[in-house]
Amino acid sequence: MQHPRPAQAAGIALAAAVLAATAAGCGSAKSASKSGSSGGTAGGSNSSTRIGILLPESKTTRYEAFDKPYLEAELNAKMPGVQIDYYNAGQDATVQQTQVDTALTKGDKVLILDAVDSKSIQASVQKAHDAGVKVVAYDRLAQGPVDAYVSFDNMKVGELQGTALLNALGSDAASKQIVMINGSPTDPNAAQFKAGAQSVLNGKVKIGKEYDTPNWDPNTANQEMAGAITALGAANINGVYSANDGMAAGIATALSAGGLHVPLTGQDAQLDAMQRIEAGTQTMTIYKPYKPEADGAADVAVELAQGKTPGTDLLPDKQTSGSGQSVPSKLITPTVVDKSNVCSTVVKDGLYTAAQIGITC
Repeated sequence: MQHPRPAQAAGIALAAAVLAATAAGCGSAKSASKSGSSGGTAGGSNSSTRIGILLPESKTTRYEAFDKPYLEAELNAKMPGVQIDYYNAGQDATVQQTQVDTALTKGDKVLILDAVDSKSIQASVQKAHDAGVKVVAYDRLAQGPVDAYVSFDNMKVGELQGTALLNALGSDAASKQIVMINGSPTDPNAAQFKAGAQSVLNGKVKIGKEYDTPNWDPNTANQEMAGAITALGAANINGVYSANDGMAAGIATALSAGGLHVPLTGQDAQLDAMQRIEAGTQTMTIYKPYKPEADGAADVAVELAQGKTPGTDLLPDKQTSGSGQSVPSKLITPTVVDKSNVCSTVVKDGLYTAAQIGITC
């Protein structure tokens, strides 16, 4: 439990702790790979139906803490007795391809797939399609013949981040300079976040340095920020666009080391980010409620597993993948969280308690 303490000390200590924890966990991606099975009561009416959940990594806390249990709970609720095969690729695209092969060998009828690399997974998606297995792209849109896609409006995420940063910079933003630290170049979501942010920022503020960060790695983001401070000079940096909270942890550490206290964005509403917002070392984050996303994907997977075609009540939107497929989709609207609405968003929804964040609601 975090207790209130001076803002700067809290931000420095917390960011450093998160960065250290990340560094400690950056061993072999293959060793981080996980798989397992779970399900409802054996012998139920759906006991022969298998659904695979394939998540990309565990550096970002959401996947193991929220997505996995929410997906499993909704699948079991909607399809009692279903057999669930779970895999985490540990940020290794090759491992995830092997995991798809394993899921197909086990006889999974539907795969809920959050791709490590949306392009390299295309052959695996095609293999599943050829075997008559349905693929629900989850959180990021994989290439290939995907059957459905459930995520958030990623362009809107970037627009909200960019708008929040401009607002924090004030009315004279045009005279100021920022650093942009975007997500992984292999993640189509990162490209959409960046495009959305740039649609707001371009022409409104000077972008002094910009980076695309492989694997969304907080350590790399830390190094990029330190490099930007060296190249531009601390006095010439007025704000930082960080595409997510994990990287914001590394960036906050670099900013502190450089003696900078400037607006910093984020995304995912991680607990450490909420604590940085309270401490004043991060300006905002994007809250994407994991349960509606997980429930939406699970509901679509159940329909597909039962041989049905999900209707527009489940998939009201359309998205075009990087390989050109038009995919029935559900896009959920995200929410900006800053110091003013922590209690009415993440605390109210039960994502965290006020005590965990270190606030009183």
